[in-house]
Amino acid sequence: MLPASSNQDQGDPMPDPQTQSNRWHARQSDEALLELESSSAGLSHEQARQRLLQYGPNRLDEAKPASVWQRLLRHLNNLLLYVLIAAALVTGLMGHLVDTFVILAVVVVNVVIGFVQEGKAEKALQAIRHLLAPHAVVLRDGRQQNLDAAELVPGDVVLLASGDSLPADVRLLQARNLRIDEAALTGESVPVDKQVEAVAADASIGDRLCMGYAGTLVTQGQARAVVVATGAATEIGRIGTMLESVEQGTTPLLRKMSDVGRALTAVILAAGVLLFLFGTLVRGMGAGEMFMAAVGLSVAAIPEGLPAIMTITLAIGVQRMASRNAVIRRLPAVETLGSVTVICSDKTGTLTRNEMTVQEVVCAGQALEVEGAGYAPQGALLFEGVPVEPVALAARTPAASALAEAAALCNDASLHEKEGLWVLAGDPTEGALLTLAMKTGLSPVNLHLDRPRLDVIPFESEHRFMATLHACEGGSEVLVKGAPERVLAMCARQLEADGQERLLDQSHWHEQVEAQARAGRRVLALARRRLPAGKEAIEHADVASELTLLGLVGIIDPPRDEAIRAVAQCRAAGIRVVMITGDHGVTASAIARQLGMGDDIKAITGPELELMDEAAMRQAVAEARVFARASPEHKLRLVRALQANGEVVAMTGDGVNDAPALKQADVGVAMGMKGTEAAKQAGAIVLADDNFASIAHAVEEGRTVYDNLRKTVTFLLPINGGESLSLLLAVLLGIALPITPVQVLWVNMVSSVALAMVLAFEPTEADVMQRPPRRPDEPMLSRFVIWRIFFVSALFLAGIFGMYQWMLTQGATIEAARTVAVNTLVCMEVFYLFSVRYLKAPSFTVQGVKGTPRVLVAVFGVFALQLMFTYAPFMQSLFASEALPLATGVLVVLAGVAVMVILEIEKALLRRMGVGPA
Repeated sequence: MLPASSNQDQGDPMPDPQTQSNRWHARQSDEALLELESSSAGLSHEQARQRLLQYGPNRLDEAKPASVWQRLLRHLNNLLLYVLIAAALVTGLMGHLVDTFVILAVVVVNVVIGFVQEGKAEKALQAIRHLLAPHAVVLRDGRQQNLDAAELVPGDVVLLASGDSLPADVRLLQARNLRIDEAALTGESVPVDKQVEAVAADASIGDRLCMGYAGTLVTQGQARAVVVATGAATEIGRIGTMLESVEQGTTPLLRKMSDVGRALTAVILAAGVLLFLFGTLVRGMGAGEMFMAAVGLSVAAIPEGLPAIMTITLAIGVQRMASRNAVIRRLPAVETLGSVTVICSDKTGTLTRNEMTVQEVVCAGQALEVEGAGYAPQGALLFEGVPVEPVALAARTPAASALAEAAALCNDASLHEKEGLWVLAGDPTEGALLTLAMKTGLSPVNLHLDRPRLDVIPFESEHRFMATLHACEGGSEVLVKGAPERVLAMCARQLEADGQERLLDQSHWHEQVEAQARAGRRVLALARRRLPAGKEAIEHADVASELTLLGLVGIIDPPRDEAIRAVAQCRAAGIRVVMITGDHGVTASAIARQLGMGDDIKAITGPELELMDEAAMRQAVAEARVFARASPEHKLRLVRALQANGEVVAMTGDGVNDAPALKQADVGVAMGMKGTEAAKQAGAIVLADDNFASIAHAVEEGRTVYDNLRKTVTFLLPINGGESLSLLLAVLLGIALPITPVQVLWVNMVSSVALAMVLAFEPTEADVMQRPPRRPDEPMLSRFVIWRIFFVSALFLAGIFGMYQWMLTQGATIEAARTVAVNTLVCMEVFYLFSVRYLKAPSFTVQGVKGTPRVLVAVFGVFALQLMFTYAPFMQSLFASEALPLATGVLVVLAGVAVMVILEIEKALLRRMGVGPA
């Protein structure tokens, strides 16, 4: 039980504040102190000690990591790897130790890759733990102390100042000019002005103006606050808990390859059992002999090189994406991007620049559009669609010229150029005003030298304006900027287009403010007042009335130009783009319209999402394109609802608030430059340039990877099928095997892998971003692939068995006949490679016949290996091969040519019938 004060030993137990953190914003500050059994002077040391025992340290608990052996076993739990291990055991029992070691090496490579890539969730949690402030200024026994933040408890009173990282979730007790940057938690693009007064109970996190949250940053002002939640009970801690609860789902590729592995295993085992039963029961052959025949069939049917080729294809995709600023942290995510049907994007810093920009200046009877984006002073001012030169601005629009000067002088920020980029020091809104002034031809530095500041009334949340005093010709001038409704109430006149002052038209200006707000812009008003000469200090009374309004500025964090193009590219590729942001709904909808996501866009807000059950949520995500004021829980629910609708979801983000959804998504895409470490660790992909357009490039590469994987499967499985059918037919006919198991392994692990590896380097096909996304449930073994496996397997059977039997009829030894069979198999592989590079298009083209340099290198390499297989004495003794005359070699090549001709005829017929691969 917690005492109410230092001299109280008994009383009613205090309600656990850690379970009530969602409602502190609805209570007045004195009520919060009363419920926490604290005071404005803080807790006593004894109270703090007892509460530390009750609630524990103010840090996130670290779960015990899985042992190395547990992690290794998890990565071995794959059916295709079981098949490979079985193949290794079988070849070992057969005495082929070299082949055993090769197959086991493939298994080890696959396990090591998965093992190394594991650990994102743990690293994400570690990154979030680092967001908790290491120290805090606390009042204990009424005295100010600097303590380790881990010692904070609910009820502690902390003192906050500019530059501080909040050590826990707090309820503000006193605040002066307090602004907190909550972008990492809420997605809010500018620091939030805080207040002490309570807000509505259903306010979203971004609207809880009387609260501060652990891990956010004080950018301006001072405050006194009481701690209401620590450790895992903070908003940051709850995000960490959500990360722990999110299970990493498997990717479409792994699901498809798992299906392929199960299908292959079932077919291979069934064929082996049937072959064993047929030989022993029907043919009356010995059980030992038939067992070895079944083993040979299994070795022939297992595509030993497929996992290695899959890993290599994905690794090549990683390299290609890295060259386009997408860093892959989890290998299968390469292909998953190619399956994406929905991209859920955060707004601030992802679709937008995260740099506030003035887009419009509204003066009396005039409006100027401002071109350009970000802090770079580049962009024209357009009056009625015509650019206005800076030198002509004062004559053309004197009010706009006076407004630009006021924007530069009534300003505490600074901009400087560093390595070609403009860097802001100060408030983002003030940075936008400086950029506007520079676009009009002003130099803020020179202006401050010419008209130095004499006095200032700093911005305070209760006054909602800032005022500065400057000398001017014939006296002094006070310049004011602030919230439009506040500044308008202080104005009596307005500066007209002709430079004359007239009475203020309140209704007109309120209409202009509403128009800017509908466009999603943040609005500031600027005004001035001339004061008598000799005035060197200003008071609130000097600006309370009789100001002259200069005009309004509409400010927004604009969309990236490249993001607009990328959204259009994604829509052309059949990918839906959904914005999920913590920012305001009006702003989010305006940005969505500028991005080209649609015209009639209405944002669904966080409070509306709260009222939805799972069915309503699934319907909402199927229709809506913008979700605003979304909390971390909302983002997580939205991603899950999309996945429940059968979508493959990519989630982009940069804040701590995005981490759980990044982990839940099929592909989490974090921003590398401005993203938090927690987001980077939770994502499977990190964009090095924070550019949404890089996602479109990554999707293109992902689709290319899948195309090449499908070509690889379509290439390898018919080869194994042809080998298996040849062995099966020999057993059924009761004759010697045309290819021995060790020769099968030579083909599978050397020539087949060398040729299939070339397919991993195939370039992107021209129409890859004009296709709709693949259906998530589309199997790797589609009807076309299954048809191609059976058809090409039959061709390989005919070639292998036909050439083998023909050699025997010509009086050749069984060793020579088997050598011809192996070379025929490899030659058919080479010509099949040229065909399979284009699953649908004809291969009899200049490019198709010529191939890529890698194709030609692989073909010549395999040719050299087969010459060694046939003529090298040590290979003859190892594989029981025999030298062949040149005329036989010509017949072998003709068999390969025949396979390609037949397949080209088949492709032509399929094209005419309108069937084939997607």
